[in-house]
Amino acid sequence: MSETSASLSGPSAPVVLEMWCELQCPDCRTALADVQALRDRFADSLEIRLRHFPLERHAYAHAAAQAVEEAAEQGQGWPFVEAVLARVDELPARGEALLVEVARELGLDAEEMDTALVDGRHILIVDADQAEGKAIGVTGTPTYVIGGERLDGGKSQEGLRERIEEIAERLLAERGRG
Repeated sequence: MSETSASLSGPSAPVVLEMWCELQCPDCRTALADVQALRDRFADSLEIRLRHFPLERHAYAHAAAQAVEEAAEQGQGWPFVEAVLARVDELPARGEALLVEVARELGLDAEEMDTALVDGRHILIVDADQAEGKAIGVTGTPTYVIGGERLDGGKSQEGLRERIEEIAERLLAERGRG
């Protein structure tokens, strides 16, 4: 993951939640409500980091992950993630054109986004995330890692937010910030 990767809250947050995600995944779109609730509840105590895990069965997942890195470099990582996931059903038909369009709608440099997708400047970040995910047992998206515990949201989102909240509260209490 790069220094500019999409992250919510500051890097000084005492607890980190990694969300292994891909932007062509309808379950990841569903998970955004939980991410927002966690962000609202924990504010600066919980840093939520997006980690890339493009699935091979989704033709534009790898390009979308690279686009997130470009959007993050331009200061709009999470807004880009949210905007693309809101239109996840369009991505299979529209591909990279949709990614560039979303960049333009967010006020990003759309030409630079297009160039980044062509020259592959962010591919190593995406590949490194994917390799790390595989190494820790991520098999689908969304998958969360907090406090060393992996929670698989690809099978079911039910109860995951509550479990993440329990772990975050425990970790914050251990650090004296709960």
